[in-house]
Amino acid sequence: MSMGEIIVILIVAILVLGPDKLPDAIVQMAKIIKAIKRNINDAKAGIEKEIRIKELKDEAKKYQDEFSISNENIRKKLSFEEFDDLKRDILDKAKVDLTFDSREKENLTPKTPTEKTNV
Repeated sequence: MSMGEIIVILIVAILVLGPDKLPDAIVQMAKIIKAIKRNINDAKAGIEKEIRIKELKDEAKKYQDEFSISNENIRKKLSFEEFDDLKRDILDKAKVDLTFDSREKENLTPKTPTEKTNV
């Protein structure tokens, strides 16, 4: 607003309100403007706070997702290691069983007459 516009507004206010009520009206207008500014600043602070909370939630979600992926990878790695250990145990047991079975087969097969004489 230019100085000329302010002077025109003051002249109109003096004519409408009169010189007696003008100071009270100016004080009331100043209080209203101050309250409006305070409400705008409070709203702005609330919006900024909500935006910050949203950013923090997004960041926490990102870290949670990264942790979940890492945790899942660790579980997969551990489970594969467990499977490898289990596979080794099974193969070792199978080797022992095969060795035992081959010994049993040798003992259970009937000996031929030539084998009996050699013994």
